[in-house]
Amino acid sequence: PSLPAEGQETDLLSNITNQMKLLIKILKVSPLFIGLLVILVALLFGHQDISLEDLKAKYAKAPSLFLSMKGMDVHYRDEGDPNDLIPIVLIHGTGSSLHTFDNWTAQLKNDYRVIRMDLPAYGLTGPSPDRDYSINNYVDFLHDFLTSLGVTECILGGNSLGGNITWNFSIKYPGMVQKLILIDAAGYPAIAESEPIAFKMAKIPIIKNIFTFITPRSVAEKSVNNVFADKSKVTEELVDRYFELTLREGNRQAFVDRLGIEKDPNASKNIKSIQQKTLIIWGDQDELIPVENAYKFHDDLINDTLVVVNGAGHLPMEESPKESLIALLSFLKD
Repeated sequence: PSLPAEGQETDLLSNITNQMKLLIKILKVSPLFIGLLVILVALLFGHQDISLEDLKAKYAKAPSLFLSMKGMDVHYRDEGDPNDLIPIVLIHGTGSSLHTFDNWTAQLKNDYRVIRMDLPAYGLTGPSPDRDYSINNYVDFLHDFLTSLGVTECILGGNSLGGNITWNFSIKYPGMVQKLILIDAAGYPAIAESEPIAFKMAKIPIIKNIFTFITPRSVAEKSVNNVFADKSKVTEELVDRYFELTLREGNRQAFVDRLGIEKDPNASKNIKSIQQKTLIIWGDQDELIPVENAYKFHDDLINDTLVVVNGAGHLPMEESPKESLIALLSFLKD
């Protein structure tokens, strides 16, 4: 090809120079623009932590109690017959609190002793000083918590993360668990059909750091909707509870820390060793941990009962308390 003429060459060089100058201007402006954008978003969607005193006034009314252990004041409730030596102990899942079992407890406490707590990283208990949210650490926390209350044997149940803690606890401390209740429990590798937006945000680099101070209420609302099959049951009061407890000092960073913990892909191999009689309750519309995983537990456990709750999502004890409680009461009486 022929070389450009001298005039053309000059024009070309001038054009390149102008483009370079424009690029430099953009690069100089970009950090400022990004900074202003972050400030704007923070002003629109940023939320300060809610004081623990204000949260206690709303969410720690009687019979709530607090137990000082491991540098935390653990929020818990111990209801029903105090003389019952084998209480039912219920453990909530990621981003939740002991309140997720309110409907169950309202009926169970008439005939049983029921103990619930806010796990470290969540609810009014708040973050753990060591920021260790591994399953093993949760298992040891539960052991120390129950020992502090003088509980030597219990019927142990948990939802999602709580279910994962539950079955791992029964393997490490089999003598302390009379029966197991697994509610849409984590443990097996699973591919979520749909994941709450808060879970997604807490795993993305840079975004997860912003999440600790920019947390729109809409994120909480969409996340709760994600784990309910019947969206009409997601009330303003329910969303407020999940959202406001997330704003407890340290909980947003703890939420990010917990979801950053690497999972052991081989841990589920230990499930076959569980000997306790087990009730598996699962929502057939669970999009976070699909119902296929319920059948994995059913296949691996040697002494279990599986109940699938029609029309329920990831939280059947909260979304369909009557239907799920029928199965639980039958299991307890057997």
